[in-house]
Amino acid sequence: MKLKIKYGTKDIEFSVEFRNRKTVSLSVEPPNNILVVAPVGTSEEEIKKLVKSKGSWIVQKLFEFRNIEAKRVNREFVNGESFMYLGRNYSLQIHVDETLQNNAKVKLFRGKFHVYVKEKNDELIKEAMEAWYREKTEEQVRKRIRYYQKFFDIKPSDVKVKEQKKRWASCTSNNELLFNWRCAMAKSTALDYIVVHEMCHMYYKNHSQLFWDLVASVMSDYEIRKEWLRDYGIRMDL
Repeated sequence: MKLKIKYGTKDIEFSVEFRNRKTVSLSVEPPNNILVVAPVGTSEEEIKKLVKSKGSWIVQKLFEFRNIEAKRVNREFVNGESFMYLGRNYSLQIHVDETLQNNAKVKLFRGKFHVYVKEKNDELIKEAMEAWYREKTEEQVRKRIRYYQKFFDIKPSDVKVKEQKKRWASCTSNNELLFNWRCAMAKSTALDYIVVHEMCHMYYKNHSQLFWDLVASVMSDYEIRKEWLRDYGIRMDL
């Protein structure tokens, strides 16, 4: 269901979902998706009143998303272009080799990403880079999960790397941890935050105070690490 309110001079349009729950939640996701999840039977008037009370916060979030979008990187896949790995920037060096058996391969050495391709093709280079990041993300998150497992009694049922447009990672109902393939671009402290965040979701499938208390008990400076993702996450893409 779609609803709309007037906040100052702005129209705020949002979606509403009704579920069997006791409380109302409100989320804002880029670029301008606003979702209210409410208990079955909640009136439109109550929902609109809640959204209006959060109007200032909603407008601020939408403004932040517009600023972030303006900073989004536009890849050209040319020599010298910068790509991130574990928070550091490495320049791209493209090597065209028509004798290659496979379409492309990637190596990171001597401070550069070396990409070997049969022909200069942006899509081939992008696919090769993404495959490399997928491999490194799985390698890094599995290593960090093993490190942080000592803080948890529950173990992940599985760990996978996949495409996730709107989040860095997620935890399923059966405690399978799913990580965005871009995670390997984050610096190590931010990557650790992503890992710990999802491991805490094995206990709490929400963002309640109990959840954040558990995160803090494992990682007292999690807010600083989370802030880095907010500031630099937009650059973590191909």
